[in-house]
Amino acid sequence: MLKRGQSATWSAVLLIAGLVVPATALALTLRTRRAVARTRHATVPSATSSRGTPQIGALYSSPSTPMHTCTASVVASSRGNLLMTAAHCVSGNARGMVFVPGERGGRAPYGRWTVTAAYLAPSWVTRQDPDADVAFLTVAPQTIGGKLTEIQQVTGAYAIGREARRGELVTVTGYPAGIDDDPISCTARIYMTDGFPTFECHGYVDGTSGSPWVLKTAHGPVVVGVIGGRHQGGCVEYRSYSPPLNASFEAYHRATSGATADTAPSPEGDGC
Repeated sequence: MLKRGQSATWSAVLLIAGLVVPATALALTLRTRRAVARTRHATVPSATSSRGTPQIGALYSSPSTPMHTCTASVVASSRGNLLMTAAHCVSGNARGMVFVPGERGGRAPYGRWTVTAAYLAPSWVTRQDPDADVAFLTVAPQTIGGKLTEIQQVTGAYAIGREARRGELVTVTGYPAGIDDDPISCTARIYMTDGFPTFECHGYVDGTSGSPWVLKTAHGPVVVGVIGGRHQGGCVEYRSYSPPLNASFEAYHRATSGATADTAPSPEGDGC
């Protein structure tokens, strides 16, 4: 996910338009477009600093890496050892990645958990299908109070729901890239872009890929999406996508049953 600005886009518009539009008309056209852009920009909410939540944390590529690369969340499973993130956050077998749930101010209130395996949809492994940009990671248990303990016993876990739908209100908590960054959170309404669930909120830069889209239901909060999918989550920081989850349910079932793990391909470009 590369959340880029739009200055390059406007430069291209100026260059192309200048070749075919008289100067006066061009100036009027650009002023109108900029006015529309400013109006649109003003209606998009901004994420706020979050106190964090036990089920959501920063995902590091190794124990020695000071800067996290993505966000992940603990999801309910029979073994109690499962995380969910974006597939483009994972490369190889994912062993040795580190998850820090509830991280805030560089602290790890619920410990640091080591990833042991990755499970992905076949269409991601073979061709990096953006519809299947979801990964499930197992983590090793820890000895706490003299007892072998799974992460779900420490943090709790989100249930996985069916895929996100137009009009639903979701809360997305994630970790912007950096060192000792605090999490951010935003509640926004979903719309669809070429089949990909979409929400708009400022602040979702690199590092927030994999952030769960949490929907409140009568039966408790459920995850209905993750930042990923189209353009690996988005090309600008205020618009984020999710892959539809149905393409990844098979990977979830394999992860919960302890089946043979997958090897993730090195992520390709995001196409922005």
